[in-house]
Amino acid sequence: MRKNVDFLVIGSGIAGLTYALKVAKHGKVCIVTKANLDDTATSYAQGGIAAVTYNPDSYEKHIQDTLIAGDGLCDENIVRITIKESTERIRELIRWGIKFDKTTSGKFDLAKEAGHSEYRVLHHKDSTGREIENTLVEQVRRHPKIEVIENNFAIDIITEHHLGIEVNRRTEHITCFGAYLLNPRTHLVDTILSKTTLLATGGAGQVYSTTTNPPISTGDGIAMVYRAKGTIENMEFMQFHPTALYNPLEKHSFLITEALRGFGGLLKNSEGKEFMQKYDARLALAPRDIVARAIDNELKILGDDYVYLDCRHLPKNELINHFPTIYAKCLSIGIDITRDMIPVVPAAHYTCGGIKVDEFGRSSIHHLYASGECSCTGLHGANRLASNSLLESLVFSNRASIDAIETAKNIEYNENIPDWNAEGMVYNEEMILITQSLRELQSIMSSYVGIVRSNLRLKRAFDRLEILYEETEALYNKSILTPRICELRNLINVGYLIIKAAINRKESRGLHYSLDFPRTIEKR
Repeated sequence: MRKNVDFLVIGSGIAGLTYALKVAKHGKVCIVTKANLDDTATSYAQGGIAAVTYNPDSYEKHIQDTLIAGDGLCDENIVRITIKESTERIRELIRWGIKFDKTTSGKFDLAKEAGHSEYRVLHHKDSTGREIENTLVEQVRRHPKIEVIENNFAIDIITEHHLGIEVNRRTEHITCFGAYLLNPRTHLVDTILSKTTLLATGGAGQVYSTTTNPPISTGDGIAMVYRAKGTIENMEFMQFHPTALYNPLEKHSFLITEALRGFGGLLKNSEGKEFMQKYDARLALAPRDIVARAIDNELKILGDDYVYLDCRHLPKNELINHFPTIYAKCLSIGIDITRDMIPVVPAAHYTCGGIKVDEFGRSSIHHLYASGECSCTGLHGANRLASNSLLESLVFSNRASIDAIETAKNIEYNENIPDWNAEGMVYNEEMILITQSLRELQSIMSSYVGIVRSNLRLKRAFDRLEILYEETEALYNKSILTPRICELRNLINVGYLIIKAAINRKESRGLHYSLDFPRTIEKR
């Protein structure tokens, strides 16, 4: 199959869907997703969206909280843009039909999360992401100018490289002409030419053994741009959420939202003692990097596998009403959070780095935009402030849509793009090679490139990864493609980018903590 569209969107979370709805008034839109349309990381977002709505909160307070959490590496201009546009983006979501919880007085029932100085997180119970995703999917399904292609895998973005033109990281003008898509049912690769392309492919948590991310979070967009010689930034800053439900029988770690700590939940060790007072005056509501390191240290001191989140002292009815999803999930494995402490452990959660974009979501590759977790806007710096991620997606998908609408008016399709060449490829009859390589990769990253790092660990990880890379590239270059080998290849690319960035950062900052560059005093 070969087709032309005005706006190609790869990914169907909040970033991709809001962008698609905006540009659809100005041309033909195609949304491509490698799973079902509503199978996204957005759907798993529990906490909510941080935005300024009422006094005594203010834009300046939210800005300062974001800058403090980012540990000196945020782009202050981007932070100010994002926060000041937050109110209008929330109004837009409401106009689309998203329902945020309200108090009996009719005001938003705002939550407070780690790093926030005020109650400012809008939510829908503890399933905010699902409410947003379902509402946006309904809007997209009804739109006559939006085509949806589900269960198709984007292999690569198309650039001059596919025309036989040499492209490297010093090439000044690289252009995106569309993307190659793998149809897993037919094993055929289709060509979609587009005037503009938005990558909204999400994060890369599956590079680690333990993650709150869904199985689809394999860093596809980041890897595609890296291979296309685009700019990737800040990949060393992988955020570990401090409180994932400890359940060894479950591969995908269930998130225990930070809002539960904001509601009054207390962190305790296996001896039943609170410990955060040893690490930060803000206790369990310190920025995530500090809390995750504190838990990691407590586990090492006591030799435990998990700590506890204690909610037993909180009002039972309010606790269940505010966090019904968490209550039901814990109850399903025999934990009643009104009577039992919740076993929790840090898990890979959010990719703060990614495809470098400017204030309009433009990447270093012409006609290619990125929004959401796959992008690096400069908002998060060295550590993301809780519930700023959905807001970032809203703001930069809106800004990207404004620029893309104007840009697309002056672009012609490049009809010289060749179709994908699969000549000589054979079926891989040993899937164990892919399965085992993925396990090795996740083990390497979890053991050596986790919450606490060192030069020795990073060097070992780099050397081990180089072998995996060579083996996987050799297999990829001779195999009929499947999503599994493409995802493995992408995750290895992402692992390399994380390790390389970590080696190059000669300091401990935010989410990157190195034993070789210790920080004895937290100044945040």
